[in-house]
Amino acid sequence: MTAMLQVGSQTIQAEEMLPLLQRYQVLPQVLRGLVIDQAIAEFSCTEEEQKHAIAVFDQHHQLASEEDRSAWLHRHGMTLAQYTELATRPLLIEKLKQLKWGHMVEPYFLKRKRELDQVIYSLIRTKDFGLANELYFRILEGEQTFEELAEQYSQGLEARTGGMLGPVPMNQAHPVIANLLIVSKPGKLWTPRVVGEWVVIVRLEKLIPAQLDESMYRRMVDELFETWVQEQVQTPTP
Repeated sequence: MTAMLQVGSQTIQAEEMLPLLQRYQVLPQVLRGLVIDQAIAEFSCTEEEQKHAIAVFDQHHQLASEEDRSAWLHRHGMTLAQYTELATRPLLIEKLKQLKWGHMVEPYFLKRKRELDQVIYSLIRTKDFGLANELYFRILEGEQTFEELAEQYSQGLEARTGGMLGPVPMNQAHPVIANLLIVSKPGKLWTPRVVGEWVVIVRLEKLIPAQLDESMYRRMVDELFETWVQEQVQTPTP
């Protein structure tokens, strides 16, 4: 057998590497790196782009001088060429993302927009259906405010905020509640509904539509990239 590594008094053979990677749960990370490296192999960067990438890398790792860089290379057992490759890798990944998924961001965003929209809503929850009905009619008839009743009767953390929750993405609400909010206009008060062990009263306060701004674009293209990477990574059996 061919020796791969010497760690203290232990010699690790080539045939032992895969089981060790699996044991220490780093195999998925290795496979992810291989998949990405294969995908970015066709990309390159200009000299100016390389200089900028290295400057960003040095700043991130606080390498302010050649001495700092040499010490960092020694500490990580890397050559200058490997360091340059590591520093420019994010730029090459970004080029891959833009070429492969940049044109897909808008339709992907539109497909997901409903769950990306944010809502502010009020909630009262109790385990007593009769009480929930009584509270609903008190609010509907203006006898007491939603906030007052939530503070007094709601059995969740929302009691501390007068029942107010959000802004939160629509998909973070319970599906039953989300389905009500999706078809609501601000101020819409819903009759009590059973949600798991609770009986809830829900009112939409504000809908905040998701916008395809720079931050959302970045999120969408990253999601598309991560989905692709996960599809490519297949853990081999030993």
